[in-house]
This record gives sequence, structure tokens and C-alpha cells, in this order.
Amino acid sequence: MSTFAWIIVTSLFGGILSILFAAVLTLNTRASWVQILISYAIGALLGAAFLNALPEALELSKNPGQMTATVLFGILLFFILEKLVLWRHCHSEECEVHDPTRSVIAAGAHQHDHGRSGMMIMLGDTFHNFVDGILIAAAFMADIQLGIVTAIAIIAHEIPQEASDFLILLNSGYTRKQALLFNLLSSAATLLGSMSAYFMLQDMRHLIPSLLGLAAAAMIYVAMSDLIPGLHKRPEIDATIKQVALITLGISSIWLAGNLFAHHA
Repeated sequence: MSTFAWIIVTSLFGGILSILFAAVLTLNTRASWVQILISYAIGALLGAAFLNALPEALELSKNPGQMTATVLFGILLFFILEKLVLWRHCHSEECEVHDPTRSVIAAGAHQHDHGRSGMMIMLGDTFHNFVDGILIAAAFMADIQLGIVTAIAIIAHEIPQEASDFLILLNSGYTRKQALLFNLLSSAATLLGSMSAYFMLQDMRHLIPSLLGLAAAAMIYVAMSDLIPGLHKRPEIDATIKQVALITLGISSIWLAGNLFAHHA
């Protein structure tokens, strides 16, 4: 397949897959499933960032100092975006968007969040998905294998996130059909972002290393800031062992995928 075809297929597949899993998790409302996905997503994000995106960005940039500065800038940028309520939409200290498991439990107990705006959630998700599309396109344009690994990591993160957002919409009073429709519309932004980035980068390929650095920063930030803190709420030894095993599985799957596609490239 061509690079453009890879971008289109993975953008569509990632959005549809994450939403389908979100719907399944919502119907079953099992917090343990979300915890498993979160732990795996942490490993996938960190593996894709440190084993693939960052090494590729350093190789393309030829200026390690500038690239590490780009990653540092990216982490600060995503922190600011989160503070501005673009990515997580929290209005209170205790916010279930930061802890998908709490959203699952709340939905199962039929506790409605009357203070949350469903439209704000969708606007934030649309922006998030658009950025994901840009990062996917930049990764594929640098290297097909890198694009596949990056897409896997982003999909792994999106599944528990979409499940959380799906349940928050239900808690706000939306029907299952409305929540599913809103999530489908929001996921279309991934395709829009990837297509826009593909055509933009045709004439500005010099931006690809910087975008890869930002992709690494995004994955590191999401894993370390949004996902890992939730795991600390279960400090028991058996829970910790499971979490470490699943994180290792996530890293290993990215490493294996990278090597597998590299050999077939």
C-alpha cells in the first residue's frame, strides 16, 4: 500500500476500533477491563515513544540537542493544553475523566453528572483526535514501520479514553445512541487531521522530525501524567504485579511489532 493509503486505513481503523471497544466496555461496565487496558496502553505509549518515535526523530534531525528541546517543549505544551481544559475538560478537583475506572463505576451506579457539558467533552475529544491524526501522518511519512507502531500505541490509549468519555456522556444524561453518535463524529477528526497533515507535509517535509518529537512528547505526557497516577490508587502487591506485567506486555508488543514490520519492509 502507498503511504497515503496506510494513513487513511489506520486512521479509520483506529477510530472505529476504539469506539467499538468503548461501546462494549460501556455495556458491561467492568472496571477491571478498563484497568487492564490502561496498564497495557501505558506500555504501548512509552514503548512507541522511546523505542520508535524518539530514535527516528533524532536520526532525521541530526541535531540531538534541538530534538530533545522539542520533546521538552512538547511536554510543556501538552501540560498547558490540559490546564486550558482542551484535552480533559475537568471542572473540579475530583474528575472522573482522569480516572476511567471511576467513570465505569459511576455509570454502573447510574450517577449522573449534571454539571458537565457534553458539548465541551466532544470539542475536547475532537481536538485530541485531530492532533492524533497529525501525529499518525507524520510518523507514516517518516517510515511505514514507525507509522504502524505509532498507530498501535495511539489506538491502545484511545480505547480506555473513549470508554471513559462514552460513560461520562451517559452520566450527563445522553442516551447510548447519542453517546455513540457523538463519539463517531469526534473520531472523524483523526482522519481529517491525518489527511491535512499528509498534504501539508508534502511541501514541508522538514517539519516531520519536529512533529515526531512532539508525538514522542505527547505519548510520554499522556502515559506519565494521565494514566500512571490512576494506577497508584491500587497499591496492593498483586495489583502492582499485574500492572507491571501489562505495562511490560505493552512495551514488548510495540518492540515486536516494530521488528516484525521492519523485517517485512
